[in-house]
Amino acid sequence: MAAASFQSFPAMFLHRIQATPDSDALYYPDANEEWKTLRWKEVGERVRAIACGLRALGLAPEERASIISNTRYDWILIDIAIGCARGATTTIYPSTTTDGVEYILKDSETKVVFAEDASQVKKLTEIRANTPGVTKVVVMSGNGGHDGWVITLSELEELGRQWDKDNAGAYEAGIREVQPDHIATLIYTSGTTGEPKGVVLTNDCWVFEGEAMNNLGFLTPADKQFLWLPLSHSFGKVLEAAIIRIGVPTAVDGRIDRIVENLGKVRPTFVAAVPRIFEKVYNKVVSGAKEGGKLKWKIFQWAVGVGKEVSQQRQAGRQPTGALALKYSVADKLVFSKLRDRFGGRLRFFISGSAPLNRELAEFFHAANILIVEGYGLTETSAASFVNRPDKFKFGTVGLGLPGVEVKLDPDTSEILLQSRGVMRGYHNKPQASAETLFTDASGTWLRTGDKGEIDPDGFLRITDRIKDLIKTSGGKYIAPQALEGNLKNKSTLIEQVLVHGNNRNFCSALITLNLEAAQKWATDNGKGELSVAQLAKDPDLNAEIQRAINALNDGLARYETIKKFAILPRDFTIEGGELTPSMKVKRKTVEAMYKDLLEGFYAGAKED
Repeated sequence: MAAASFQSFPAMFLHRIQATPDSDALYYPDANEEWKTLRWKEVGERVRAIACGLRALGLAPEERASIISNTRYDWILIDIAIGCARGATTTIYPSTTTDGVEYILKDSETKVVFAEDASQVKKLTEIRANTPGVTKVVVMSGNGGHDGWVITLSELEELGRQWDKDNAGAYEAGIREVQPDHIATLIYTSGTTGEPKGVVLTNDCWVFEGEAMNNLGFLTPADKQFLWLPLSHSFGKVLEAAIIRIGVPTAVDGRIDRIVENLGKVRPTFVAAVPRIFEKVYNKVVSGAKEGGKLKWKIFQWAVGVGKEVSQQRQAGRQPTGALALKYSVADKLVFSKLRDRFGGRLRFFISGSAPLNRELAEFFHAANILIVEGYGLTETSAASFVNRPDKFKFGTVGLGLPGVEVKLDPDTSEILLQSRGVMRGYHNKPQASAETLFTDASGTWLRTGDKGEIDPDGFLRITDRIKDLIKTSGGKYIAPQALEGNLKNKSTLIEQVLVHGNNRNFCSALITLNLEAAQKWATDNGKGELSVAQLAKDPDLNAEIQRAINALNDGLARYETIKKFAILPRDFTIEGGELTPSMKVKRKTVEAMYKDLLEGFYAGAKED
């Protein structure tokens, strides 16, 4: 296992601001939606003031400071500053309920909380009496108050500048005290089952991730990233580590409703995203082509067919020639160039992670000369462990291991086992859960991922399913529901979310939610524009459309895998409704419990084999 090049994450940050002080670091939108620039030198000054402010508040080594905020450039400054103050960041999704916030603050023993705005401060004031360990709240946008318990970020920075002046040299000395095994981050898992677990990640975990991404070589300071992913999630944090180590200038704005507009303004060379974003783009593009009339739809289908031929050539390492190259240039001008323009026109590739990416989606975008490189990792491995490279990729896989990552498969279950410097120390306050997930042999400590997989002769890893999510029918057949769900969503633009059910059942069924925009368009086109979503869910014609998509899916499946019954739900799965985790994963058991009666009805008296 390669030795660390930096003692800590703050040391890696100091190297960056010393190496390229005048290079662009972060771009952010101001109140007038104009993009502003921070150079690395300016980032260093802001971080220093916040870190010294935390020292003035008495934050001790490895003590926790929590951040509850949407993605914004301040988030990055604060996170780095917590590390430079010798502390550890606890991340909290801004959508977390008051009860959830209370649990995390108490379990993590948080001392200082950074809150985005008044709405987050309100949550904290409601639980103030139950979280006496929180000595100060720092609000990013808003006013202080509550007898001095809440102060503004600018007030903290002013406090820090004075502390720095009164304690000359203490800031740098403190950073030198931070050791590789000191806690850097405490990230609470989404909790698809049971209460969330705090994943303890050390400074060396993030140094490892930054170095690994740097050693891959496909990101450089000449790139430009657009970062919108939740920084509360490990996927966002690993991108932060990469931009610090490599020096990639990054535009930061977590507002989902501004992604498309921001892409046009920022014109990034790479963007990290989750599969659901690509699903939404795909559905929008396909729906738009269909709505353009028969001729436009035929041209679109022809272009995609040509694009997929070219994609096959490029996947094999060849470039199209002759008639195929000529046809592709026409297809590109008529269809694909317009799609690329939506992403700013300079995009080299997307990075996809957090959930499995459907292969058909990856091939569709590649047909348009938009490469999506899929990666894989867990919060417990500091996110990135495997990733496809722009010059070495295979669709349907999560790529090759990062430098320093070792992998093996459990001989009995095919569970993926990982070892690297990025593997967590354990779960905070949960020794039994830690012991169930980590084990040590002669070669070191390994992490049980809970994912089934297979490794091809070239070393590419393919995830086959979550071990705990595998469905075993009453006939003894194992089924991977995530694969069925992803494939079904690609069969119809009307489908937004799918949950396949069938564990210990004699056949599979599905709960389906509608893509609201596509469903409303379908309703208008079919003279049913007055129907609500709940009414559309029961409409026999729309149900027939969904049945056709299911039939198309079933045609390629073994009989025991086929979906025999389904229901359209009156609303989508949401975080607020309790069906999704903050990282947009479906809480399978929660949804099955919510719709228990409906699911039971599928099987009442059923005799399917």
